[in-house]
Amino acid sequence: MLRSGRGYPQHVGWAQTATPGLDGGAGGAYKSAVLKNIFTWWFGATIGARNQIRRGSKLVGEDEAGNTYYETVDRRFDYDGHNRRFVIYNGYADASRVPPDWHGWLHHTFAEPPTRQPLPRRPWEKDHRPNLTGTIWAWRPKGSIARGGRRAEATGDYEPWTPE
Repeated sequence: MLRSGRGYPQHVGWAQTATPGLDGGAGGAYKSAVLKNIFTWWFGATIGARNQIRRGSKLVGEDEAGNTYYETVDRRFDYDGHNRRFVIYNGYADASRVPPDWHGWLHHTFAEPPTRQPLPRRPWEKDHRPNLTGTIWAWRPKGSIARGGRRAEATGDYEPWTPE
């Protein structure tokens, strides 16, 4: 299931898209959601990752898409002198869904998260959009097979190669 937000599609979380089990009851949907949460990482984070992140980290903030951001408080998990920083995606895990301000914070470009020190917004900047390649919202040029069109006829300056 998809919903639209801020001009681009967002995947709804796994718990909202679970399908009923073979018995057709609500219990099947719960079992399916639990199994997805245990064994798959592409619909957010696995149970183990969620537990480790929440146990040793503090919640720093949330973006417009519902992704949550964490930073470690325990020095055991430090990396290269920096606290580790994590994102748990709201729905499908795709790095292009992280807005630029949060991306900079995740990669230690900015010391303060956007919740404490937002980036200044320029009038010429557009809203963040994730990479839509491979989705039904991807741009398809005129003549693209995926668009169902035909390519324009070749002009006289093109001569195809033929083997001799």
